[in-house]
Formats: sequence, structure tokens, C-alpha cells
Amino acid sequence: MALINRSEKTSSQAMRAVARKRERYTHDVKTGRHTITVDEPENQGGQDMGPSPQELLAAALAACTAVTMEMYAERKGWNVDGLEVDCRYSPAQRGCPTRFEMVMRMPAHLSEEQVERLQVIAAKCPVHRTLEGEVAFDERVELT
Repeated sequence: MALINRSEKTSSQAMRAVARKRERYTHDVKTGRHTITVDEPENQGGQDMGPSPQELLAAALAACTAVTMEMYAERKGWNVDGLEVDCRYSPAQRGCPTRFEMVMRMPAHLSEEQVERLQVIAAKCPVHRTLEGEVAFDERVELT
């Protein structure tokens, strides 16, 4: 059996996640020093022992957006305590695009200019830019 190798180069700044099956659809995903349990909901045949991969995608976008805005606000000396990003994700259906609905709840004491600037900065988070941009997959199979 031939190995399929489509990867020509790897980035030294690449993030890495390794999923290992625990049981049924439950996987332990190791990334850096952290392990996340990922599973499918019971109505999809899983045991609901952790978020689904789709939920992790929405979580990654919400968290990255919040952190990006908070880092910017910190550099500007703005208090954004209580900032919240609510992300709803609807996977693509035939004939319809993938949809992300994000609600950014910001403290009422921020000026209109601060709110507008934070909204612009939110769209610059790395996960948002990745989802908006062109994506390439380098894939290979290794037999063990």
C-alpha cells in the first residue's frame, strides 16, 4: 500500500493537535500541554463527554475574538471588563454558506468610537482571518 504525502513543507509556527480515540466517538485531543475531551452528542451516537468538533470551532472563534479585543483594549488602557462574545455557528447546508453569527457584548461605558474600533479589531483575530481566507490542506497517510 502506498503512502500518500501531500505535505511539502511545515511551518515552525504551526499549531498542532493530535486526536486519539478513547471509545466510540470520544477522543482525547492533545495540543501543547493541554488535553481536551471531544465527543459527539448522544443524538449523534456519542456519549456527550465533551464538546463536538463543530462546537470547538465556534468556541475557537468566540475565544480568539474576545482575546484579540481585550489585548487591543489593554494596550489602549480601556476597561473592557464584562466583554463577552457569543458565537453561533451553522454548518453549510447544500446551497447555503457556512454561517457564523457573533454578538459582541461590550461594557456600556465605552464610547461610540471605542466600540467601533473594537468591532474592527474583532474581525482581525487570527481565527476569523483564517475562516475568511483561503485554506489549503496538506494531507498524508502513515500506516502504523
